[in-house]
Amino acid sequence: MLTLADHILDITENSVRAGAKFIEISIEEDTAQDLLAIEIKDDGHGMSEDVLQKVLDPFYTTKTVRRVGLGLPLLRDAAERAQGHFFLKSQQNSGTQVKATFGLGHLDRQPLGALINTIIILIISNSQVDFFYKHRHNDRRFELDTREIRKEIEDIPINHPEIIKYIRAAMEEGLRDIESEA
Repeated sequence: MLTLADHILDITENSVRAGAKFIEISIEEDTAQDLLAIEIKDDGHGMSEDVLQKVLDPFYTTKTVRRVGLGLPLLRDAAERAQGHFFLKSQQNSGTQVKATFGLGHLDRQPLGALINTIIILIISNSQVDFFYKHRHNDRRFELDTREIRKEIEDIPINHPEIIKYIRAAMEEGLRDIESEA
């Protein structure tokens, strides 16, 4: 995984496989604290205590197509290399929360990557799932909630090309606005 967006995509796809119908993706950038935090919470099946104890072992996976599960261990390693922390909380039938923090300006921090493309891919390929994306850069915020978009578009599918075009434009404008200095 070369970027943090790759990690977000991987963890979020795990949430979808766990039956999540609502996934919250949160990114916080705090330049004063030199902190970047990424958090993904879902309402999926969650993990048993037994699985939770094993899930950070790269040679453990619940997938049947391969025998390694590198997503969570790689995210934990990326956080620790950038003087950050990794947090995982899960309970069966109550969902999962994954949080990784990083030194925002740390030399070994992976770049954020193509966040907009990642969110668009998630929405297109998981149209039955609702996503709440929030991004804070210091005191500026951007939020995108597919539940709100669904209310506006009524019976048009959320992954319709025109809706995706709208979502992309809204994200581009919103993220550009929070990154710009007044």
